[in-house]
Amino acid sequence: MHYSQRVMSKFPKVQTVSSRYLEEIVRDADARTMDLTMDLDDQQLMGPRMSIINPMLWEIGHIGWFCEKFILRDRDHRNPIIKNVDDLYDSMAVAHNTRWDLALPSRKATMKYRENVRESIIERLGSAECASAENSYFIQLVVFHEDMHDEAFTYTRQTLGYPAPIFAEEIPSDFLGSGSYLGDVQIPGGIHMLGTSPKAPYFMDNEKWGQGYEVKPFSISRAPVTNAEFREFVEADGYQREEFWTKAGWQWRNYVNAEKPVYWRKVDGDWFVKTYNQLKLLPENQPVVHVCWYEAQAWCKWASRRLPWEGEWEVAASRIPQINSDYLGGPKNRYPWGNKPAKAEHANLDGRFGGPVDVAAFPQGDSAYGCRQMLGNVWEWTQSVFSPFEGFVSDPYEDYSRPWFDGKHAVLRGGSWATRDRIIWNTFRNFYTCDRRDVIAGFRTCALEI
Repeated sequence: MHYSQRVMSKFPKVQTVSSRYLEEIVRDADARTMDLTMDLDDQQLMGPRMSIINPMLWEIGHIGWFCEKFILRDRDHRNPIIKNVDDLYDSMAVAHNTRWDLALPSRKATMKYRENVRESIIERLGSAECASAENSYFIQLVVFHEDMHDEAFTYTRQTLGYPAPIFAEEIPSDFLGSGSYLGDVQIPGGIHMLGTSPKAPYFMDNEKWGQGYEVKPFSISRAPVTNAEFREFVEADGYQREEFWTKAGWQWRNYVNAEKPVYWRKVDGDWFVKTYNQLKLLPENQPVVHVCWYEAQAWCKWASRRLPWEGEWEVAASRIPQINSDYLGGPKNRYPWGNKPAKAEHANLDGRFGGPVDVAAFPQGDSAYGCRQMLGNVWEWTQSVFSPFEGFVSDPYEDYSRPWFDGKHAVLRGGSWATRDRIIWNTFRNFYTCDRRDVIAGFRTCALEI
């Protein structure tokens, strides 16, 4: 079924924002898309046929189509700018493996289409200082959708060995070699309201609605697992020892012949990591990244640890301890550091440094319980299967979550260095199949229950 054949549901009431802010994020997302794609030639924009990526030229057009569909067509009832555009870019109707075979518009025509959509959306905002509730919801929706594709462009460039994006800054010297940030924090048991509330500034449908979640006391690591820690598992022949793997994980390991993280290379006795089109010495104190759920689980079994449940992860990221209490209490923050959006000192987000940084960096972003980098740097795998919360109802973008409640996806939390700061908060739920290693994902762990 095409998007155009569906009846649009009533949109959620999120916090209204200024028209100026909406224009800024529309233009900013557009600029980031261009930064991630425009230095590539036409052949690179198509790329090879692979199950984990899209042709980037198709993806650029799809972003424009999504904006046009949800705002100009569904809200304003305008005619499509391009004839038969749904047959090209409707991601739920156009099978993934056929996207390389479509008669896509030229690069120039694709860019013109995007420009027309962008300017029509900005014009639609008008001169009102405060945006309407409708614009506040839908324009953020389409921008956040573009932000997600921009992170996917980053994955694609890494997967295909393209050069690093041109906008990344050098990692400051005080972020390098600052040492690991190890140990656990103890978190008491109690009742946690898992998910979001209608009072949140913005939310995605799979966060709705907050529900009581009973948490037993647990210990969670202050930081994600580092390259040095994961290297010990590799050098202990962890990839060759079936006892550390789940049955499905061992089948996956044998199928892909995995012997180490996908981008690691050993040269003359030293470990290196392939980053885009360059080989660099493995940074010991950065989080291990581009490991799948199966690899994370295997490391945990080897280390006598476990992955956190997503509810535990959310507690560690969001709750404020009660003074002199051994029971979970206190308010819940939207971000680990409080309720105000991220600033540069809080987290490694926005593609700022073009990659992960030392796990000890960004102490100002610590959660109230003392966990570091719970937002940014790397997405973190959890034990939880991606499933709907009780009472789940799709929002207008009804294919965002519902098709993926299939028992094959695990929940990730926290965002990565490539995630835009406007689309990550403590209750945000990401999801991928357990075999995905292209994702900018690592993990932190919990102690086993005694």
